[in-house]
Amino acid sequence: MEIVAQRQFNTLYIWLDVCFLVFFCALLFFNRRYMTLLFALAGGILYMIVDYGIFHLLLGTRSIEGGNLFRVLLWMSMSYGITNFAWIWLWFSKDKRLLEWSLLICVWWLAAPMLAQTFGQNMPVIVIRRTTGSYHGYMALILALSYFSAIVWNLRQKDEEKRFPLLWMLAIGILVQFAWECALLLGGIRSTEISSVFDKLMTLVVNSLLETNLGAVPIFCIFCLLTARFTEDLKKRPQPLSFTGRIREINRTKVRRGSADADGAQGAEQN
Repeated sequence: MEIVAQRQFNTLYIWLDVCFLVFFCALLFFNRRYMTLLFALAGGILYMIVDYGIFHLLLGTRSIEGGNLFRVLLWMSMSYGITNFAWIWLWFSKDKRLLEWSLLICVWWLAAPMLAQTFGQNMPVIVIRRTTGSYHGYMALILALSYFSAIVWNLRQKDEEKRFPLLWMLAIGILVQFAWECALLLGGIRSTEISSVFDKLMTLVVNSLLETNLGAVPIFCIFCLLTARFTEDLKKRPQPLSFTGRIREINRTKVRRGSADADGAQGAEQN
């Protein structure tokens, strides 16, 4: 099935978002979410490699009107790479300030398109498209292999606390993509060329179920391996854990509200 992912926005949207990204990264840094910040930046670089290197150079699925493709893709990759990967990491860590971080990201995703439309009406418009028919099958393969591997792992674990939290991972993998796809759709950036409500919803649903969710299992494994050895502020753990030991610790940890003092000690407690 061919899904055309198109975005249309003016250049003010880009500059507003760049300012937000600097602000967001600074917040992570000054709140000592160092590992989250590094992973978020790595996510932006990974998105750029995939979007420009694979989708554009290798598959030729990207096209643009009104802008420089490399520069626009660099911004888009860093924008959604940083916010998506940071949000996923915060969810997996069950951060004590998860509500605040989640609202920060979601409110911005919803507000940014409306701000740009109101205050940037006379600014140049950029239209960028990506066809998906040539690679959604490969994405589905990665999704299936990832979750099948996690399911097999769980079936072999007699200790329930050593099993992957599959429902938690699935919810995060779908929610993150759905949130920003929905914000783009409501903000008039996504699917502006599609008149059919069904087709717009199909793009929203397919992308939400597939595109970020395919990385949920690998990201969770990376999260466990890193946080088993290091705390959120990049210090070595006094007592490193095994991979299964870290899974057990995550399964025992609940999402809970914490004070500012408790926040500073989160790395030592959870990681």
